Amino acid sequence: MLKTRVPFPMTAVCVAVIGIVFGTFAIAQQSTPAFDYRVLATNKTSTMEKELNEAAQSGFRFDHAMGGKTAFGGSEVTTVMSKNKSAPSSGRYAYKLLATSKTATMQKELQDAGNEGFDYKDQTVFDSAFGGDEVVVILELDRGAATKSRYEYKLLSTSKTSTMQKELQEAGDAGFKFVGVTVSKTAFGGKEMVSILRKEIAE
Repeated sequence: MLKTRVPFPMTAVCVAVIGIVFGTFAIAQQSTPAFDYRVLATNKTSTMEKELNEAAQSGFRFDHAMGGKTAFGGSEVTTVMSKNKSAPSSGRYAYKLLATSKTATMQKELQDAGNEGFDYKDQTVFDSAFGGDEVVVILELDRGAATKSRYEYKLLSTSKTSTMQKELQEAGDAGFKFVGVTVSKTAFGGKEMVSILRKEIAE
């Protein structure tokens, strides 16, 4: 019985093609990033800022925050941080957490942080022990940025959406960009919509 033999050059081509395919697959696997995550949860906002900065020292960067009731019956602020496993562990980022039920206080603290170069990242609502909701704002400072930026913040607070529409438009006309909003119950028993806007300050 005659056997058909594949010419040597054709065999070499097949081996080469298979090698390229598997090599490409291996490179693709290596180039797919893997991530480490860290979940932080506490019922004390001062503790959260400390833990955010401790995680940042290990190379983690803030992703998202949420306030709410846990299964244990308490109110907690929970944040998620992540880092690329292949990235070096360094303290490039620093964090500042602001929490208050008084919008005037928040406006001042936001601006003080903006003057230092802290950029808005997220906001949520935290149920404080004093009977009202606190608006929690998380800000980030990039120590490794090529150019240093400063920010001007504007905080708008009202119980009427029509008023918020008007104030947002006025701020937008002045160059402020909307970055976040929360609705919370204040210590005075009313519901307030709190919006934060920001614009970069030219050096």
